[in-house]
This record gives sequence, C-alpha cells and structure tokens, in this order.
Amino acid sequence: MSKDPEGENCDLSDIAAAATTLRRVAHDKTQRIRRITHQVKMLALNARIESSRVGELGRGFTVVANEVGAVGEAIAGLARELEADVDGRIVGLQEQVSRLVARAQGERLVDLALNAVELIDRNLYERTCDVRWWATDAAVVACAAEPSAEAAAFVGKRLGVILSAYTVYLDLWLCDLDGRILATGRPDRFPGLRGQSVAQEPWFRQTAALASGDEYSAADIRAENRLGGAQAATYCASVRRDGEATGRPLGVLAIHFDWEPQARAIVQGVRVAPEDRARTRVLLVDAAQRVIAASDGVGLLKKRPEFDLNDPVSGVVPSRDGKGLVAYHRTPGYETYRGLGWYGMIVQGVGQTGTG
Repeated sequence: MSKDPEGENCDLSDIAAAATTLRRVAHDKTQRIRRITHQVKMLALNARIESSRVGELGRGFTVVANEVGAVGEAIAGLARELEADVDGRIVGLQEQVSRLVARAQGERLVDLALNAVELIDRNLYERTCDVRWWATDAAVVACAAEPSAEAAAFVGKRLGVILSAYTVYLDLWLCDLDGRILATGRPDRFPGLRGQSVAQEPWFRQTAALASGDEYSAADIRAENRLGGAQAATYCASVRRDGEATGRPLGVLAIHFDWEPQARAIVQGVRVAPEDRARTRVLLVDAAQRVIAASDGVGLLKKRPEFDLNDPVSGVVPSRDGKGLVAYHRTPGYETYRGLGWYGMIVQGVGQTGTG
C-alpha cells in the first residue's frame, strides 16, 4: 500500500492538536482541584478556630478539622504531582509528534524532488530516442554521405518539417565528420549557421567517438550563442551508412532541446502546498552543482555552494541560512537514459528567497 504523506501529516497534526487540548484541559482541571482544596483547608482552619473558642467541648471537633486539613493538603499535593506528570508526558508526546511531522514533511519533499527530476528525465529520454531515429532518415543519411547544395537544401526542408511538429526544439543540425554544419532546420530564425565549424564542441567530439548508431551523447545545459543565447540541451547521434547502427560513420546529427521553458514548466508544476509556495524553491541542479532550473527563475546556470549531502542519493539537510531545509534526490534515470547525475531539490524555509 502506498504512503499518503499529506494524510499522514494531517493525522499527526490532529494528534498534536489533541495533545495541546489535553494539556490545557488537564491544567484547568488541576487548577479547579487546587481551588477546591484551598476551600477545604480554609474550612478546616475556621473549624479549628471555632473549636478552640469552646474549649474542652470542641476538642473532638479539632481532631476532625485537622484531619480534613491533612486530606486537603494531600489532595493539593496529588494535584501538583498529577499536573507535573501529565504536563511532562504531554510535552514529550508533542515533541515526538513534532519530530514525526518533520520527518514526514521531509519525506514528502524528497518525493517531490524525485518527481521533478524524474519528469525531466522522462522527457529527455524521448529526446535520445528522437535523435537516434532522425539520424537514420534517408535524406539525412544521403546528405551526410554525399554533401551538396541540393542535398543540403532538401535535408534542411526535412528538418524543418520535423521542427514544425516537434515544437520543443530550437534547431536541428546535420554536421559532417569534420564538424562542419551541412544543414539546419531553421535557417530563417538562426541564419548563417551552414558552413560553421562545431569541431571543438564537446558534444561533437563525444558523438564522433561513438561506436554505434544505437548510442547517443548528451551535453550539459548551456546558453548556445549560435541559437541567440537560448538555453539548450543538446543530444546527438552519429549518422551512419545506409542508416544502419553498425554502418560506417558519415556525420553527426545534433538536436537542440529548448530547455528553459520546458524545465520551468516542470519545476513550477511540482505540487507544493499553496501555503508553502511562497517559502519554497524547486530546483534542478546538474552534476557540477549549477542551478539549471528554478521555480523562481533565480540563479540559472550559475554554480552554487554544495550542500553537505549526507547520502549521495537522497536526503534532507539544513538550508544554507540554517532556517529551513533542503530535500534532494539524485536522478535514477529512465529506461535507456541513465541521466547526467542531476538532482531535484526542494529548498524550503522561513522567508526563503532565491540567491542562486
């Protein structure tokens, strides 16, 4: 049976409220007992005074008055002990409930952090499928095998058709084995790219070294100058003879995922409780500890101080200001996409603001 963190938190909150009510009721009742015993003691005192006035005849009544006074003192002592005992036990219960609430809240935030990184990795898994599929397109293979102006124009149209249907991409580039861009899908939006060299780009070098068309390479998120400074997640596959996975390499197909709006939608869509949203940041952080997505849009693509991760996979640690906490979970990958060591993070605290 799956856990319901919100329901668990609700139950614990009910227990905490009940304990607070019980503590108040116990205090009220013991105060009433004290008032009654005070009245009893006053009556006993008055009885002793009156018995002393009548001398020998009131001696027996004095004994009774003394006993009544002693009983009143015993009841008062018992009331004090009861209040101290009940109060101490309730305080202990409240502390335990507070710890359970904090743990349950932490577990929920870790689940939300995992949800954020899983959602983006499922999305990016599809990108790895796209690039390996499109690298086998007949027009792409033909242009990579025998580059010409006509072939480049034709494959450019093919790439444009793909982009018209797959709106999550900034552009698609076909490159030869020397790293020269042969064709692009959006020459009107990003002109002048054809003929430029990307031979020194890490993603190109990684892809050129792949052993099979079934493999792919993935680059870290960056602002791509050739694409107007837009944040891009670049995925690549090798183009091979006859579109066969074991064919001779002919070139590289690079697809540039429009990262910023897609990632923003994911981190802003995480189900944070409405009352906590103002003090909560949802982040995606890469393996180099850069913020690559943030629900408040602050600190993007900037390196940030590392948290002391007690567990490299998941956990909850104090926030940098010591006033809140950070829940995190490392990507588990999805299907054949192993992920890039990214983390989903939930930063929550009192008056928490984004500092990057």
